[in-house]
Amino acid sequence: MVRHFKKTVWIAALAMIFTAALEARDYYGAIAYSPSTRHYGYSYDYDYKWGAENSALNQCNRNDCQVVIWFRNACGALAIGPYGYGSGWGSTRYGAEQAALRSCRKYSNGCRIERWVCTTR
Repeated sequence: MVRHFKKTVWIAALAMIFTAALEARDYYGAIAYSPSTRHYGYSYDYDYKWGAENSALNQCNRNDCQVVIWFRNACGALAIGPYGYGSGWGSTRYGAEQAALRSCRKYSNGCRIERWVCTTR
């Protein structure tokens, strides 16, 4: 009976370690934007920064697309105005949107949020 108990405790400990490792995982996202066409692409919940950036660029699918923001375990946003754009990130959607609007207003008036996205964590 003691042997069975030790085995059960060991299995429970491994399960807790495995669960903690999954929870500690980082999630990456990105937004890509084409200033000439105003097309954009976005991604979230990628295991690696480069994966998130490549996915956003592929989705944007224009010659001049560029990654304008990447984020880890957070949110990103893209704001567009008549004469420019801006991007930002934050721990919440609201924070990311406010950062993107501040950035956009440096180049244009009439900025509005075009896209926001958050990772799961």
